[in-house]
Amino acid sequence: MNRVIETRFLAPEVKYLRIEAPKIARKRKAGQFVILRPNPESERIPLTIADGDPEQGWIALIVQGIGKTTKTLNLLEAGDTIQDLAGPLGMPSEIEQYGTAVVIGGGVGTAIAYPTAVALAAGGNDVIAIIGGRSKEYVILESEMAAVCAEVYPTTDDGSYGYHGFVTSKLTDLIDEGRKIDYVMAIGPVPMMRAVAEVTRPHGIKTMVSLNPIMVDGTGMCGGCRVMVGGETKFACVDGPEFDAHLVDFDLLARRNTAYAAFEHFRREEFEAARECRLAGTEVS
Repeated sequence: MNRVIETRFLAPEVKYLRIEAPKIARKRKAGQFVILRPNPESERIPLTIADGDPEQGWIALIVQGIGKTTKTLNLLEAGDTIQDLAGPLGMPSEIEQYGTAVVIGGGVGTAIAYPTAVALAAGGNDVIAIIGGRSKEYVILESEMAAVCAEVYPTTDDGSYGYHGFVTSKLTDLIDEGRKIDYVMAIGPVPMMRAVAEVTRPHGIKTMVSLNPIMVDGTGMCGGCRVMVGGETKFACVDGPEFDAHLVDFDLLARRNTAYAAFEHFRREEFEAARECRLAGTEVS
């Protein structure tokens, strides 16, 4: 078991968890992830490692409470433990000296983009961050990004903070201004990543995305995380999770990600009902 050291909410339903995991902390690199179970009854889920300290022996995960397992994780507090934690898994981000790199995070995707921004800056790149949220309260890690990026542009769908519009609109503005952009990394909802790919495609800008399809074992054995990239079947857990955005079949990815939507909805409703019963001091039938 792994002990939770610190927790705090960064946004509604988005929680930062700092977890004791010395072996993973020593080996992890930007772009890699873990697979965990908060308790023996939970499903296994993948989460990108947002940060870590090899000397102090901890890693950080940022969790958006959407389904039963992520909502269970977000109930944890300092001193609690996680049943199973395996990693680091996946291929690290390909860090080169590209020149000017734009890192784009949509919603909780900013948590996945952050370690790559750190690695790109350390690799000698001029890093620009575009981080988006539905409104101001959903924009996360702005100060952390500012510490490693030359420029940070927060965007909000409703205009309550920063640039009023989508992250793709801000990226388009930068390109239209004549900014020389050599590399783009986009992480967030599938429609956002697809839109970024279409913005950069006409300009021939190298663009990568981090995919988070349905995943079970994280070793390539189950085949649940297969994606189509350039007409070939790839496994996100071992071949990725990062792929060339201009080659990803986003239509297939979107369909596969919703394959269990009805079951996930049922489990989420079940979780909420059980929590309400516990708060009311009654037993679940």
